[in-house]
Amino acid sequence: MTCIVGLVEGDRIWIGGDSAGVGGYSLTVRSDTKVFRNGPMLFGFTSSFRMGQLLRYALKVPHHDDGVDLDQFMTTTFVTAVRDCLKANGFATKVNEAESGGTFLVAYRGALFCVQDDYQVARAVDPFDAVGCGHDIAKWALFASSKLKPRARLELALAAAERYSAGVRRPFHIESIDREGTA
Repeated sequence: MTCIVGLVEGDRIWIGGDSAGVGGYSLTVRSDTKVFRNGPMLFGFTSSFRMGQLLRYALKVPHHDDGVDLDQFMTTTFVTAVRDCLKANGFATKVNEAESGGTFLVAYRGALFCVQDDYQVARAVDPFDAVGCGHDIAKWALFASSKLKPRARLELALAAAERYSAGVRRPFHIESIDREGTA
């Protein structure tokens, strides 16, 4: 289910997402959005609406000391807060001593990160990324649309994913944030 797309353009980061909730062959178009702000961060999630609800309403985004490198903060302090939040609220799973959560994009301080279900934090070389069942389709559209404005690129990527992936549906929700965390 889902397509979440992210794009870094100048000093702004854009994240867009669809509204599909999929379980087996059933699909519900959800009113609660997969794209939202929490403090200075902008999130877009896949995996589970429960995980998204926890990231939105229960996660306390930790303080980032100015002397701490951005990647170091994201891969240690931030991910620890995410893991603790998901565990405390009954979402994280553990199989054969390997803990897992879910997958989401997060925009923070001018960068776009992908946190994967094993809590690794990735940052693509390209100025865009996508997650969810429509991610490949959306990445192709983002790659091919570099001459368009950011919102149009995200809308095109999501529309392509909706057209060619059974788990992606409108309405699309798109938000942006600058490096200071301002909408």
